[in-house]
This record gives sequence, structure tokens and C-alpha cells, in this order.
Amino acid sequence: MEPPRPKTRLLSWITISTVFTVLLAFLAPSGRASKVISDPFADPLLAQSNRNRAVLSPRFTDEVSFDNFSLSLQEQRIFLYSGEFHTYRLPVPDLWIDILEKVKAAGLNGVSVYTLMAALNPSRGVVDFNDWRALQPLFDAAKEAGIWITLRPGPYINAESTAGGIAHWITTEIAGQLRTNASDYTDAWMDYILGIIDQTSSNQITEGGPVILLQVDNEYNQAEGAGYFAELETVYHNSSIVIPLTYNDPGEGDNFINGTGAVDLYGFDSYPQGFDCATPDTWNPVTTNYHSYHESANPSQPLYIPEFQGGAFDAWGPTAPGYPQCEILTGPDFQSVFNRQLWASNAKLTNFYMIYGGTSWGGIPFPGVYTSYDYGSTISENRALTDKHLELKLQGIFLRSTSDFYKTNWIGDSSTGFTAGSVTNPAAFVTLLQNPDSGAGFWIVRQSSSTSTATTNFKLNVTTASGDALQIPLVASTITLSGRESKVLLTDYGLGSNSSLLYSTAQVFFSGAIGTKHVVFLYGPSAQEHELALTLSGTPTSNSSAITVTSGSSVGLTGNETVFSIASGFSGLVPVFESDALLVLFADSATATTFFSPVVPAVSGDFPNYWGLGTNDSVLVGGPYLVRSANISTDGTTLALRGDLNTTGGASDTPLTIVAPASVTSITWNGDDVSVSPSANGSSSILVGTIPASSDAQNISIPVLSGWKFNDSLPEILSGFDDSAWAIANHTATNIPVPMKYGDGKITYGCDYGFCENIVLWRGHFNATGAETSVNLSINGGEAFAASVWLNDVFLNTSFGNSTNDANSIDETDQKFIFPEGAVLVGQDNVITVVQDNMGLDETSGSNTDASKSSRGITGYALNSGNFTEWKVQGKVGGYTGYLDKVRGVLNEGGLFGERQGWHLPGFDTSSWEARDLSDGLPESAAGVGFFVTTFELGIPGGFDVLTSFTFEEALGQPYRVYLFVNGWMMGKRVGNLGPQFKFPVHQGILDYNGTNTVAVALWAMEPNVTVTPQLQLTLDGVFSGGVGTVSTNNPLWSPQGRV
Repeated sequence: MEPPRPKTRLLSWITISTVFTVLLAFLAPSGRASKVISDPFADPLLAQSNRNRAVLSPRFTDEVSFDNFSLSLQEQRIFLYSGEFHTYRLPVPDLWIDILEKVKAAGLNGVSVYTLMAALNPSRGVVDFNDWRALQPLFDAAKEAGIWITLRPGPYINAESTAGGIAHWITTEIAGQLRTNASDYTDAWMDYILGIIDQTSSNQITEGGPVILLQVDNEYNQAEGAGYFAELETVYHNSSIVIPLTYNDPGEGDNFINGTGAVDLYGFDSYPQGFDCATPDTWNPVTTNYHSYHESANPSQPLYIPEFQGGAFDAWGPTAPGYPQCEILTGPDFQSVFNRQLWASNAKLTNFYMIYGGTSWGGIPFPGVYTSYDYGSTISENRALTDKHLELKLQGIFLRSTSDFYKTNWIGDSSTGFTAGSVTNPAAFVTLLQNPDSGAGFWIVRQSSSTSTATTNFKLNVTTASGDALQIPLVASTITLSGRESKVLLTDYGLGSNSSLLYSTAQVFFSGAIGTKHVVFLYGPSAQEHELALTLSGTPTSNSSAITVTSGSSVGLTGNETVFSIASGFSGLVPVFESDALLVLFADSATATTFFSPVVPAVSGDFPNYWGLGTNDSVLVGGPYLVRSANISTDGTTLALRGDLNTTGGASDTPLTIVAPASVTSITWNGDDVSVSPSANGSSSILVGTIPASSDAQNISIPVLSGWKFNDSLPEILSGFDDSAWAIANHTATNIPVPMKYGDGKITYGCDYGFCENIVLWRGHFNATGAETSVNLSINGGEAFAASVWLNDVFLNTSFGNSTNDANSIDETDQKFIFPEGAVLVGQDNVITVVQDNMGLDETSGSNTDASKSSRGITGYALNSGNFTEWKVQGKVGGYTGYLDKVRGVLNEGGLFGERQGWHLPGFDTSSWEARDLSDGLPESAAGVGFFVTTFELGIPGGFDVLTSFTFEEALGQPYRVYLFVNGWMMGKRVGNLGPQFKFPVHQGILDYNGTNTVAVALWAMEPNVTVTPQLQLTLDGVFSGGVGTVSTNNPLWSPQGRV
């Protein structure tokens, strides 16, 4: 069945008003107060039409509010702990729930989502929310997972995306400066923003949806963009969008807090380690002025960090370190120290960029990055969890558990000499935050030199809420920081209604009601001592030799406290104290990371899966690789768990430890019964069991790629090739603000003719007199590009762009190409053919917002004698206005002959092609382009999430480029001479896990008589029993219609 075509709005802003009137009537949220805007066009932007509009809802809702402390949803404070996720970098909507469930499992409660205008608005008047471009599946998945959304639609997003996300057609059709209030630029983004409003309005929290914040554009200077921001905000204000508008300042810039274009909630980003992962163990110190900047900039609002470093992007080049190094640079130690430094600054809204990076497939990336956008994220590109997920989970579940932390005053730190507390060793540093209502104290400690790897021992002088001064620990010898480590130590931490922690040098992982008991789960490194003082009644004892129990009165405490000290060297999980109302657990840090605390959803309400608003019920589950969800039967006896087990190294039984309500007597895992029994460690609240291994995991295998078929894909260099259907490059003016360097006045920029991305071919014709001996060409393709040049069928040379880990970058070459003797056909039409790779359009650069109008193409051309008679140009079939593949979208294809014929698509018949192995390269080791195609079968059993990649196994350095197509999707660009990427993850949904798959490789050999031997195989990255269930494919087959 042919998918629905994109929604087309062939509207000018003058004619939009009638449609907008109807649209706003539709968008006005039902069941909410609304008001009539008698003259919604009173501002200059909307005054272009004087027609009345429909009833509008209020522009701001009290369901999302904030004060100087934190954000509140429906009058409940939250700590927004969020991660960045771009759905366009995972073009399989059925897998979005996988990412969201992994985010939720880490204790996070939100995602921030850029939308890519370049994909959604491929041409003027066309806004397309079909297939993987849809937002509704994301909103639905977020609601199911219990995840809030901050939507960031731009139009400019940066995000290492082509043109910073701005639609390519805008970069060529619009004369006005981008990201200003130029009228033609305003008209250009209007359809897109109206489309965002259309899709988002009914999914706001006010309508029972997950969207709580909406960001205006991104990273800009108010002095240059005030009018532009004001126009965007006016459109939102005059629509049914009622949630707060936010902003992400590129650093501490004071932009859009007050004055024209000011937003409702200001935030700024921070990437303290930068973006060079080459030396991942070398740190920059923590930033110490977040709090003071916030107090000077916007003290009436909560401290909001819309982008905090969750990884780093990597650049082209043989010395680029690769994403594993970025993962180390921003790994668990970094998260421990730098994330808690944000807490110490009193930040209450934090978003980690990225939580899942994904893949910049097709023409998505800007020239500074390659296909992988793994980012060294918490969730890797292939969707596997990294060790960063473990540390983030310790933080996220603590925040979810600790509502007192959502409202704190910054009291002081070691640099201010505050009187409420201090450390006994100046090598340690402490910051105190305190809840003004409960008195709970949060003492955030780290090394004074935040990059230090030393072991630092100290005691902490604290003042409790009752005014008592203590030096803790009282029994144990010390508090320890083992190198790059930060902790949150506690005073006056409430445990339900009848108990509290007077203090704790162990950190809290979980605290909350499970059934009739309040459960607190503390943890700390095994090699360190830990201590806590509990307000209790009765005489507690311990069944563990690692725990020393001391009466508080014997160490100077005046209340009814008991001190529990845990000796260094302890590992495992132990009950510290248990009564009918309270269970105190302690585990070493490694053991604690094996636990999850899935939310148990409510049985009714608008937000049953959301912590705080819908439910406050959860359980503790230790052992599995991932726990996705938990449900308790209506009679309270059965706990149904759903999640994943890591069977990559072979199937084995998985031990299971559960803390659940006392009524729970049976457990299921992914629908199968699991036998459990009370733990032998002395606690009646802990159940243990084993999840049996699945024998099916042993039967999972993937095929060797073989049976390749080959065909030449560069007939353009052959005599008699007919380019009469190609576009004539005859423009004499352009909106791209870069003049041609030389030529005859004709503009040869690809985007001016509809070809803005991927490979573009040029053919320059001239009638030879015999005096022609060379041609000068200036070619612009962006950082790390390449362009190969032929005279007729004779290869001349390749111009190489360059990048060495973002250094020595070459985005344009100017080169003389010498004609070999006999190559010129005197008295005949001769053709210069240029195969040019477009690496994406540049992002804007400071005040030069027109930098995205990149001059990709031939920026100068001149024969040594005579002139060209004509230049012809061809990119993807149809260009950006008439491209054929409406499912994969405007960014998927380029202009190679094989692409124009559809050779990359499943179902194309290659039976007549030559059998030739990809590793043999092109025939006769020629420079040129050829297509290699093969198919393979997969038969992956249900109930498994199998992670796969296409991997080039030969060493880096061969002068070739590959466009890798999997079932028609351009999932990778391999640059053999630059690298660094050699592995290209491809997900189920692109791959058919129970059917035939087609892989097509467009191989561009850039030099003749040089060994080019790509060694490509499908490799297995991981096998996990569980997953998200059915993952559908949408891989339209080849059709001859429109193919040229």
C-alpha cells in the first residue's frame, strides 16, 4: 500500500489566514479555558492579514509553573532530569519506546527532542509528518513510558546537522538573512512552525499529553535575533500552545532573559570537557560559577541547563579518536563529579546532550561529523547500555526518591567559608543545599581539585536542622573520596512519617514506600567505610559482621538515634534494619548498580505512568540487564516484570532479587513464571529467585555477506551519454552570499538547481579547438569532501578535502587539471564530468547566520583556452521538490546513476549483472563508481533484541568512498582514506529480521591503479532476550516510475 503523501500547504502568508482560522479552532484545547483574541494580528508580523481568528486558549497554563526553586507540574514540584533524543536519528518509530524505557530505567523523567526542519519541510509549502517524521508516535510512546518532553523545533537547532536543521530549500530560495525577521525568511518558516503547533497542541500536558516545555530556536545572540525570536513567539502566543517557551543560551550570555524576544524560562548550556576526546583521561576542572551566574542573571527562575555534556561529537580524520574515547571522557567518573556539581549549583532542570545519539544517516550531518552520532552517550548508537547508564541510574533514582531536593536554598560552599559546615581536609570541597521547609541538608562533596585522582580522607562538620553541630562520621574513621568521585551526604533526611536519617555518609539510591514499609537503599564503594545515624525505637541488631551498631547516646547524640557503621571491604546487599514500618538496605556500589526501581503504574488517571503525578509506587529489582516495567495484579499477589537479559556471551541463568509489597508472592518475567523464595539474609521483605536461561539464544546467527553482483555506475563519462534531461546551470544570480571565484557568470551551486545534499554530478561542455590543455576548477563540498574529474572518458584527478580530527580542514579546493595527450576531441563536443560529494551544509557561525547558505558545487571554472558552452547538473531524481522516495525522505538519495535508477532499493533485479565480490573493487582498479548489491536472509526468533552492524574490516587508508544502503536506506558513508568510522549499526525495522534484506554499496574509487578492497561483513553486536516486541518495517520496493 502506498503511504500517504506529505501534507501540502501551498500557501503564502497572505493566504494563510483563512486556513489558520480553521486550524486554530481545531487546535484550541478542549475542556480548557479560552479567550477570544479580538485582533490577533495587532503585532507587525500578524498584521499581514486582518481577518479575525477563532477562539484561542490562554497563552500560558498554570499546569506548568516555576519559581526560583524548580518546575512544578499540576502544582507538584519535579526535578527535571532529562536526556536528549533525536527521533530522526533512529528512523524506526517502533524502537522509540526502547530508548524511552531505557531513559526511564535510569531514573530520568524527561527527554528533550529536536525536530529536523530539513526533513519535515523538504520544499516550500510541504510539511511532512508521515512515517519516521511523525511526532505522534513519540508522544504516544512517551506517555506509555511516563516520560515528559521538552520539544525543540528550531527552526535552527544546530545538533551537528546539515544547515543546523534549516530546510535546504530555504538556503537557496530566500534572499533575506537567515534567523532574522526578514519577511521572506519569516514566510519560509511559517508553514513548518504551524505544522509543529498542529502536531503538538493536543499533546501538551494540559490535554493529558507529555509535552511540558517548548524551546524557541537555539543558541543565538539577542542583539541580532531579538526581532526574529519575537516573531516566533508571537506565532506561538497566538496559537493553542500554552506551555512555557524556553531558550538555550550558548553559555552564560544573558540572552533572551529580558527585553524583545525574551522567553518564559531561560537556560544555558555547558560542555566543560569540550569536544576533543583524544586524551580522555585529561579533564578540565568543574565550572564553579553556575550558581553565581544564575543569581545575577535570572534569580526568580530555577537554574535550567537545557544542554549539559552527556558525551561529545567526533570529527572526520585518521587521528580522530572515535566515540569509545568520548564515552571514556564523559564516563561514570565524569558523571559522578560533573553532574553532582550541577546539583551543587542548585540546578533543578538538567538535560544531558545526548542520552542517545543515534545515526546521522543520509544527508543529515553537517560537514564536521560522520555518519555515527553515537556521541559516547549513555545509550550507544546500537542501543546497548553503556557503563554510564549505571552511574546515571544511581543519580536518577535518588532524585526521583527525594522530593526534599526539589526545593533547596544554596547555603554556601568551601570557598565562601560558610559557618554551617566544613571539611577537615582542604583537599576535599563541600557545598550545602538545604530544604527550607524540612531542614533536610544535602552536603555535596568532591575533591577540591576536581581533576584529582588522589584518595582523600576527611571528616565533615555539619549542623543539623535542630542546630546541633556534629563531626561525622562518629564511629567510622573517615569519609573517603577515591579519586574522581563526588557524593551527596545527608542530614535530616526523612524516611516516611516515623523515622529519619540524622546523617549518612553513604549515598541514597532509593527511598520510598514499598507496600506498607518505607524502604531506603543506601550504597557506597566497597573499599570505603560508611556510616548512618537512624532515628529509631527499640534496640536494633545486625546479622552482618560488616556492620557495627552503636547507641547514639554513647557517641554524644542526644536523640533516639542509632549509629550503623559499615566496614570497608563489604560487598553484596545487606539489611541494616527492618521493622514493620521501615527497611534499611545497604549495598556496595557495584551491587547497587545491578538494581532497578521500575515505576508501578496507577490503575487510573491521566498520567498513570508518571512518577508523582500519577503514581508513587515502585519496587526494587536486582539482577537483569534491564527492567523496563513492573505491574502488580489487582489482587496484589503477582508482580509482572518486563525487561531484557544479556545473552550476548551465551545464555545463562540470571539471579533475581526483589523488594516488593508483602502481598506479592509470585513473579513473572516477560510473561513466564519465576520461582522465588524469601532471602536467606534475614529480611522478610526480600525475595530471591532465578530467571532460567533461554536456549533460543544459542540459535541466533547472522550470515556472511556473499553473492555480490556488480554494475558500473558512471556512464556519464562515456561518449554519447545523454544529459538532455539534466538541469541547465544557467542562473546568473544567487541568494547564496558567496560570489563565484571565476567563470563566465553562470552559477554552478548545486542547491540553486534543487540538489542540496549527497553526491551531485556536473557536466561542463565545450567545443575543442585543440588549444585546450587544462581546466581550473574550484570545488566546494564541505569539510572532508572529495571530487573526481574526468575529461570525456579519461580520468584526470581527484580533489580531496581534508580533516584531521577537525584540524587542517579543507572544505574547498582550487586545482588545475591537466589534459593528457589525446584526451581532447578537436572539433567535437568535449565534456568535463565532476563527481562531487556534498558533506552537508554549514551551521550558522555567530552573527554570520547566512553561513548555512553554503556554496556547495563548482565555485569557479575556466579552461586555459576558450569557454564552456554549457554546464549541466544532476543530483537526486526530482531534486528537493520532486524527489521520489517519500518514505525515506528528501535526505536519503544522491545523484549517482545507480541511485537515480533505484539500484539501491530492495526488489531491483540484478540478475543480469556481473558477479563480482565487493572486496575485488572496481574492474581493472579503475577510478570511478560502481554498485555492488547482494541479498541475505535473516531469521531472528521473537523475544530477542539483536544488535547488528555493517563493519568494514580492512585497515584505514584506501582512497575510496562508500555509500552504504540497507534496504534502500543510506545508513553510512565510509571514507576509506580518512575514517575514522568503519562500523555502521543498522537496526531492526531497517533490517527485516524475518525476511530478505538488500545491501547495496556504491563504491567510489578515487584513484586509479591503487588497491581498493572493501571487506564488508554483517557483525553481531549483542543479543538480548526481551526487547520491545513487534518492530515493523517500512522499506518501499523498487519501482521504475520516475527513475531516470
